[in-house]
Amino acid sequence: MRADATIIPCVSGPLDDDTLMPAALALREGGLVVFPTETVYGLGANALDPHAVRRIFTAKGRPAGNPLIVHVPNAEGARALAGHWPETAAALAEQMWPGPVTIVVQRGPSVPDIVTGGGPTVALRCPDHPIARRLIELAGVPVAAPSANVSGSVSPTRVEHLCPRIRAASEYIIDAGPCEYGLESTVIDLTVTPPTLLRPGAMSRASIAAVVGPLSDDRSPSGGSPARSPGTQGKHYAPRAEVILVEIPASGEAHCRRGINDHLLRDRDERGKIAWVTHDPECEEVLSAAASVIVMPSSPRAYGRRLYAVLQELDAAGMETIAVHLPPDTPEWEAVRDRLRRAALR
Repeated sequence: MRADATIIPCVSGPLDDDTLMPAALALREGGLVVFPTETVYGLGANALDPHAVRRIFTAKGRPAGNPLIVHVPNAEGARALAGHWPETAAALAEQMWPGPVTIVVQRGPSVPDIVTGGGPTVALRCPDHPIARRLIELAGVPVAAPSANVSGSVSPTRVEHLCPRIRAASEYIIDAGPCEYGLESTVIDLTVTPPTLLRPGAMSRASIAAVVGPLSDDRSPSGGSPARSPGTQGKHYAPRAEVILVEIPASGEAHCRRGINDHLLRDRDERGKIAWVTHDPECEEVLSAAASVIVMPSSPRAYGRRLYAVLQELDAAGMETIAVHLPPDTPEWEAVRDRLRRAALR
């Protein structure tokens, strides 16, 4: 087995093409590169090279039917990969790109089957991270890139979160520090009417609906057809520890204590090392004597930015159960609640 990837530090200082060029050449020649985006770190390969893309699936242990998002430097690069580029796609790209929005459209003939899971659509995104976009420009090819983790596990938002398997599979790892959003992109299917929200993410439903109109939530493929987007599986984004979700209808310590008793303390001895994750400072002390306590930010964006890092840290600390106080069931918290519910599925 070859040595781990070469680390390219880009945490400080101006963006330098000479620094990025070895990784860009590796992508062009069929290699794998871990690179930062504004959402999470991605594991990239030349999207037009089926053999290179297959290496992503092998490295991640990813099911063959789970399509990949193709990253492009601009809307022109996206149109070149689309079989049809509707007006809604043009409008979203105009107003939301670069940014954490993935657009699903009919695929063009240049996109290999392995990228789309054999389906008729392709998921396209222009990332809002200067290193990601410049890397793609220097490579001169579109880059297929799921999150840089083993399939189904927590996505990395820092290079320190990369597992040995991904490190060993990659030629280069570009370290640009923590990701801005910490949750994956929002995915919108524009091949159907009305457009469908396939995956909540870093960009809000309301922002996208303001451009393309009301969104459907029917995410299931029709007639057994292939998945249209990554991130639509059941259990996903999951740590090794068991995740228990605690829904508490009102704030305050008394309500929190009642919710904990109902969900967790009845079988406390069977849960091993417990972490208690809450966004309500009044609930901090409820399990402080019996668990490690993490108080999360009270704003949805700050919570999302921190979420995966906290799950990674609690796994590293050997926690066996992570009890999470669910944030409110409001539109602002949609993406965070989606990730928590997927992490908790068994």
